[in-house]
Amino acid sequence: MHSIFKPLTEHIHFTGDLKTDIQQFLTLNQCSETAKHCLDVGAESRRLAGMFNADPVAAETAGWLHDISVVFPNHARIDAARQLSIDVLPEEEKYPMIIHQKISKVMAEQIFHITDEGILNAVGCHTTLRSNSTLLDQVLFVADKISWDQKGTPPYLIELKKNLQESLTHGAFTYINYLWERKETLKVIHPWLADAYEELRVNVQLV
Repeated sequence: MHSIFKPLTEHIHFTGDLKTDIQQFLTLNQCSETAKHCLDVGAESRRLAGMFNADPVAAETAGWLHDISVVFPNHARIDAARQLSIDVLPEEEKYPMIIHQKISKVMAEQIFHITDEGILNAVGCHTTLRSNSTLLDQVLFVADKISWDQKGTPPYLIELKKNLQESLTHGAFTYINYLWERKETLKVIHPWLADAYEELRVNVQLV
């Protein structure tokens, strides 16, 4: 485990139960609201996995883990990413919130000993999605957008749920298209998001 994680873990007694340990890790590092959000996303991921024949355990696990990097505040994320040898894109340097997905992936592996590449990769793209996204990637991506961590109801939620009746890809594209239609208002357009938009735009027309 990288030394950057020591101050975040040295005061925690890990039980070996992943759900308990993630909740404890976030709560004891003053991120109790995120702990609740991760539980909610885990539950929603499991529900979507059942709808679309994904692995429910992997989906729930990815949901629990996806935002664990919130323990690093925005202003510290680029430095943390560089210490962890994570490739930092110009868009991430400009808007550090986005790089939390990559940091969560490393933390899931090094702190919580996750070895399943499918889970790690889903955690690593849950904010932006990516090209050639897997079933699990899309499950977590959509679950996070349904169980969002802001106040009120997501403005895209009704359309997203309606389009999920068509396919998971339709649901994922609903959120990406919602952003794309407002891209002039976004601080940055992450290249992974742009790639996912172009790919899913074609795919939903073929389904």
